[in-house]
Amino acid sequence: MNPSDRVFLQATVELAERGRFTCAPNPTVGCLIVRQGLIIGRGFHALAGADHAEVNAIKDAGGDVAGSTVYVSLEPCAFVGRTPACAQTLIDVDVARVVIAAEDPHPQVAGAGIKMLRAAGIEVSLLTQAAALEAIAGYSCRIYNNRPLVRIKSASSIDGGTALASGESQWITGDAARADVQYWRARSDAIITGVNSVLADDPQLNVRAADYIDALQPLRVVLDTHIRTPESAQLVQDGAATLIVHDADTSVPRYLENYDNVELLGLSGGPRDLETVLTHLADSGCNEVLVEAGAQVCGSFAAAALWDEWLCYVAPKWLGAGHRGLADFDVATLDATPVGKILDMKKIGDDMRIRFVAAGG
Repeated sequence: MNPSDRVFLQATVELAERGRFTCAPNPTVGCLIVRQGLIIGRGFHALAGADHAEVNAIKDAGGDVAGSTVYVSLEPCAFVGRTPACAQTLIDVDVARVVIAAEDPHPQVAGAGIKMLRAAGIEVSLLTQAAALEAIAGYSCRIYNNRPLVRIKSASSIDGGTALASGESQWITGDAARADVQYWRARSDAIITGVNSVLADDPQLNVRAADYIDALQPLRVVLDTHIRTPESAQLVQDGAATLIVHDADTSVPRYLENYDNVELLGLSGGPRDLETVLTHLADSGCNEVLVEAGAQVCGSFAAAALWDEWLCYVAPKWLGAGHRGLADFDVATLDATPVGKILDMKKIGDDMRIRFVAAGG
């Protein structure tokens, strides 16, 4: 290992983030090509079906990369899909060394890219970086667990209320916190909510911030047992993709036949069958999903232990007696209560954002 290896690898992870909002269902990947200590090519994967990071870096270097060292945030792929195998591409251009920050969990890769390179006489170093693993956490979750990474978002008062006793909830947190949510929406492949939130707030659940104008819009998913989502709902009317998950025995309202943007998923267990909902989203190529819903839906994910990260926005205000809570589920004893581990805390405007995972996560 050269002293500069980890520095260059960290740079590939940062470069990979430039494809964060557009490359799904593929993982983010960044690549640097270095010759005699100088970076001669940079590339990242921007869009599924388009050139991979290695190919873009080779193009950026002008094509002549023989004898160079390639730094890549994720193991080069070893199979031909919509694009050629990147491991073979690196062999063809005669690079001398490849340094990798994370092994690809895809069953068609999973070390096969490394083996191809070594079999061709290329020196390969796998220097696993925590940041590289975190960057592909959603992709890895889909591969290993057959479900997307589930991130729950909530906005509450300091006494744990998400709405007044009357149901009034707009707005508890300030403009800065709501702007911050736009980032998490932009990196999510789907946003899950419940029909009660649709009826109460008529949300759009889309990405509107100018900072993420190029982001792919997330699929909106409504958990709606009896299909009470009204025809007037913005999720129906705006033309963007929406999935309504309902009980298989529920009759589908005729008005939904007029909207090509609305897909229906009838399940024998209805939307209560969260595992099947998440499996369907994984099969649709979702790496990360964001749950923006009321206490009942958030509580259902928490009770089923089907969440990976919680974004808890807390406003320095009190909603008082009878307020509506953060998550609605039963806990028998204090010893049985779910315990979280805080990842970070950040002041966002006048509010606080706490990111935490389940203990052991």
